This record gives sequence, structure tokens and C-alpha cells, in this order.
Amino acid sequence: CLGKATKVCDLLTNKDKTYRAVCRLGVSTDTQDMTGQILQRGDFSRVTQERLKEVLESFIGDQLQVPPMYSALKINGKKLYELAREGKVIERKARDIEVFDIKVESIDLPEVTMTVHCSKGTYIRTLCNDIGERLGCHGCMKSLLRVRVAGFDLEHALTLSQIQSKVDEGCFDMVMPVDGVFENLPAVHTASDADKLVRNGNKIPAVLTDYLKHSADSDIRYRVYNHEGIFVGVYSYLDETGEFKPVKIFME
Repeated sequence: CLGKATKVCDLLTNKDKTYRAVCRLGVSTDTQDMTGQILQRGDFSRVTQERLKEVLESFIGDQLQVPPMYSALKINGKKLYELAREGKVIERKARDIEVFDIKVESIDLPEVTMTVHCSKGTYIRTLCNDIGERLGCHGCMKSLLRVRVAGFDLEHALTLSQIQSKVDEGCFDMVMPVDGVFENLPAVHTASDADKLVRNGNKIPAVLTDYLKHSADSDIRYRVYNHEGIFVGVYSYLDETGEFKPVKIFME
């Protein structure tokens, strides 16, 4: 994120993500991945494809997940992994997450390669651990690759050296406009009468826009443009007052 687009950063962290992970069945560790100390071993030889599919499907949807001890979450001002390194295990509250989809890429027991589309705050390590427990053979994460965040995917990603090469050549086609990040949000254009409100970052009455009311609009965010088509920012809709309220302004 460059310049005024750095305002986008905190909005991106709330997006759903997709991972490609390898779940190693037959073993559990204190870190819930293969870098940790082995706690238990189990027999994975009886796991069938049918049973594996059944268990994976049971994790799709809204879930309660207990964060791992080896995580950066803070409790009473101290990070969990710091407590874990001291040999302490404390009670953690389960958190609401959502797993939108799990696709099995390959099965080569004891390893299962899968693609997981999930909400913010989901620990894939914990998911692998929980899959192993539900199968009755233990499990942990062997490897993890994040392949997508919101509208950004690995296929179109560039390394820093590739970006440097493009810059050296005077090519900046890899830089996208700020509103490109919000293409999934419905667009609203304001009338010229709203120019002063737009410039001052005020709320904008819906009657001064081309907005068409839909159901449950109070839960939706919008990308708003002024009457000249210049991107203003991201707004939420206040159903009770019929106004758009700024969430993040990008227009200078």
C-alpha cells in the first residue's frame, strides 16, 4: 500500500482468506504443527476417504475454535506463545470463526493436502489438530501456504525483485487504484449538490446519490464516488437516517 492507500491496511486484515495446507495425521504436537514437540501418536491406517470426507464436511460452516497456546493473542497483556514457552497452559475462550469450504487436493496417508477458505481469525494449525482428533488418530499441520486474501491471489502476486525490475524499467502496471481493492462493494455516485459534504467528510443523504435501496443495507459497505467519478471512500449506510456515513476517506 502506497501513499494514501496505506489507509487500506486495516480493512484488508478483516477479509476472508484461502490456504493450501498439508494435514499430517497420526501425530499431535504442542504447537499444532510439525515444528513442535510430539505429544501423542495415533493409528491413521484405518482412516478411509469416506470418513475423512465426512469429518471435513463437519467443519464447514460456523464454528467455535479454541486458539492455540502458540499464538500471538494476548491475555492479561502477555502473548500466549510467551506463556507457552514458559511451560504454562492457560484456558482460552473459544472464538467464532467460519469455514466456507474445504476441498481435498490429494490424500497420501498420513498426509492430506487441502484448500481451506475461511474467515479472519481462523487457525489452520488448530483445524488440522481438530480434524485429527475427530478422526480419532490425532493430527497437526505439516505445511501452509496462503493463496488468497479477499480479491488478491497468489497467481497474480509478484515478488519484491519482480516489482523492482518493473520499476527499473519505468513500468508501473502492477499498481492498482485504491478503489480496485473494493470492487466487491456496490458503487454509489453522489450529485454535485453533495460536493461540500464529500469534501468535509460529512454524512451524505441518500437523496443526493444514485443509491437504490435494498434490504439489509445497514450491513453493507459502499464505495462512493463524487459526481465527477472520483473515488471518495468507503461508506456504510444508516438505515435509520437514510444517510451514508464515512468509514474510510481516500479523496484528498
